[in-house]
Parts: sequence; C-alpha cells; structure tokens
Amino acid sequence: MERSRIPEGNVLDTFRSQITTATAQRTPLRIRGGGTKDWYGQAVTGDVLDTRAYTGIIEYDPAELVITARCGTPLAEIEQVLASHQQMLPFEPPHFAHLAGSQRATIGGVVAAGLAGPRRPFAGAVRDFVLGASIFDGHGQRLNFGGRVMKNVAGYDVARLMAGSLGTLGLILEVSIKVLPVSVAETTLKFDCSASDAVRKINEWAGRPLPISATAWRNGVMAIRLSGAEAAIKSARSTLGGEAVDAVEATRFWDGLREQTDPYFADIPDGCGLWRIAVPPIAEPAMLQGQRLMEWGCAQRWWVTDADPHQLRASARQAGGHATLFRGGDKRVGVFTPLAPPLMAIHRRLKQTFDPANIFNRGRLYPDF
Repeated sequence: MERSRIPEGNVLDTFRSQITTATAQRTPLRIRGGGTKDWYGQAVTGDVLDTRAYTGIIEYDPAELVITARCGTPLAEIEQVLASHQQMLPFEPPHFAHLAGSQRATIGGVVAAGLAGPRRPFAGAVRDFVLGASIFDGHGQRLNFGGRVMKNVAGYDVARLMAGSLGTLGLILEVSIKVLPVSVAETTLKFDCSASDAVRKINEWAGRPLPISATAWRNGVMAIRLSGAEAAIKSARSTLGGEAVDAVEATRFWDGLREQTDPYFADIPDGCGLWRIAVPPIAEPAMLQGQRLMEWGCAQRWWVTDADPHQLRASARQAGGHATLFRGGDKRVGVFTPLAPPLMAIHRRLKQTFDPANIFNRGRLYPDF
C-alpha cells in the first residue's frame, strides 16, 4: 500500500476561509489547479482559489484497484505510480499541457472537467470510475460521498455529480478512483474508407466480441486499436483485416487525439471554432462545411468550421445529439447546448443546494448559472 505524508500547514483552513469570505460577500471564486482547462467552458471569473498546495496520494493498494488522492495532485504523478504497477486510469484523461503554457494537470481538474480520451466509449467515462469524493460546499462545510473501495459505494451517485461539473458545485478536495490493469498487448489497424463506410463498419464490429479500445476516422483513413490478450488480438486481426500500424506511430497517433496535439487540432483558422458533436454512433456523417474527424465508435465527431452555430446545433439535434464549442469561435453563442427547462431546473436546484451564494466558478457552464 502506498500512502503520502500529510502536507504541512493547514491548507484546508485556508480553503475554508476563502470560501466563507466569498459566500459572505457573494463574490465569485475561480477554482484552479494547473489551469490546463482554463479555456474550456464559458469565461472564468473571480478570485483564484489555487488547489495545488493540497497534493499527494492518500491511499493506493494495487490489489484493490483503487487510488485516492488530493485534488492538487498532478495527473502525471498519479499515472507514473499506476504505471509502476502496470495499472492505468481507463478513461485516458487528457493533460492539455501544450494549451496552458506547460502547466501540469491535476486530478481534481480531471474530475471537474470530466474529459476523456480515445478509450472512453469502450472502458467508460470519468464519472463511471469515481467511487468517492470529498468536497467543500458553499458554506465551507466538508461533505464526504462514497468510499475508497469498490464494495463500498454509499453515496456513489452524488460523488459522480462532481465529474464534469467544472467546479460549479463545490471544491473537490479528494477523490477515490477505480483503476484497471494495463492491457497485455495492443495493436492498431488502419483501413482506407469513406466516412459513411467507417460508420457502417464500426457499428457492425461493435456488435461482435472484439477487443476494440479506440477508433478514429479522418481524411479517408479509419484506425482501430485493439487491446487485450495476445490470442484475442490475433483472432481480431484475422477477422478485421486491415494494415498493421507501427507501434511507435500508433502511440503517437492515439496520444495526439487524446492531447489534441494531432495536426488536425493544431491550427484553428480565424473565425472558426473547434466543435465537438455528440451523436448516436449510427448517425450518418453530417454534410457540414469544414474539416471532420470521428472518434469514439463514431459517436464523437469534431468539426473545425465557421458554420452558423444555430444551424450546426440544429443538425446535431436532428441527428439525436448535441454540439459543444470546444475551442475557438465566439463563446457568446454559448459553449454548451442550452438545456431543456426541466433539466435546467434540476441543475439550478443542485446549484442552490451545494452553492447557494453562487460563488464557485460562476458562469463557467452557462452564462447565467
């Protein structure tokens, strides 16, 4: 079992003081770790509450497949410890250091942002692996949800609320996350095909017992990553065909999608935005102007485009999905698709319960939220 030393100084008292003062004065607080996701969501405002002083792995027993860490712990540190035991965070969270001046992503930010990499549709989302969480609410009260082992999931759903909340519900102090073993073997295959053929083939293969752990299509080429036992991968290669990709090139490709260092994401022209379209995987590729890339079994589709945001969102809605302005573009159109009134009412009640003075990351999800 690995356990970190309790940090010196009373960091939690400092956090609580900032929160209670902000609540009394009704002034916004900007929760910030490494700042690698500052660009994500609506504009950030308020006095900075820096989480990086509250760092360290609290508990990690590889046999239990659970790691518990403080919010300011660098993601790289956690991944290094897990790798030493041949384990990993299954949802492949991005670091995005190149978008934030080489700052280091923190585990609190990973959970708050709720972003995941290529393995997400085949392994699960961030929220699926959060077993427990400890937070400060808007009153400066410490609330504990869930547990530190998989068999203790009391309050599990509440802990999961923190994933993707962008810090609007409270300050995440500690999180317990389920981890998984690293795959014994891995290989990537590529195929020449159109976007429509990629949708058809990937959906056909999804119905078979194949060890697929990532998919992507762009510029007429589809890539499929296989992860698992040697025998399973060998059998899948025989079934699928395709051309094997060099291991180094494959790692560079999937890391490039995870971190958005791939050339597709490198240059967003002036006046264009990088849009993330979430649709059912069987949806036909939309005929929208601009560059396209499909991931996640064709359920996540990227567009670099200057298309009208309302038209784009209408197309996504017609296909059964929604559209997010991920980077670039004009945020005045709203980064996230507006919620239906019943869903927004639920969000507002949650916000009122956890943060009645509306101090945490005010306006980060929606302009008036």
